[in-house]
Amino acid sequence: MKTVWIVDDDEEMIRAVQLMLRLLDYETRYFLSPRPAAQILLGGARPDLFILDINMPGVSGIDFLEFLRRRTEFKDIPVVMLSTEAADVMVDRAMALGADAYVTKPVALEELEDVLDKAFLAHGNNQEF
Repeated sequence: MKTVWIVDDDEEMIRAVQLMLRLLDYETRYFLSPRPAAQILLGGARPDLFILDINMPGVSGIDFLEFLRRRTEFKDIPVVMLSTEAADVMVDRAMALGADAYVTKPVALEELEDVLDKAFLAHGNNQEF
């Protein structure tokens, strides 16, 4: 079973996304800030995919995306941005930095499934085992 790490400061959104991911047969782990996710990642644990919010206090999802894409050992992890931020400039920035997809909140189950499938395929991974 593939593991998705959710990094979002909104616990209600985390619970909703976790429920959808469970319905899609993913394991989940969540972080309310990018810092603890980075620490655990640097410690050797890693997900199969990240879902990142953009607007978080301290370190933003964009900052964390830049961190992931600058390190060769993490470049192959698919990243889906999930945010209320819908401005084209933000979407373009996230995609230019290496996000595999950008989805605005709220997200429907079918849309999330489609986006995850595309993100895995972009990295040469198939969701099926």
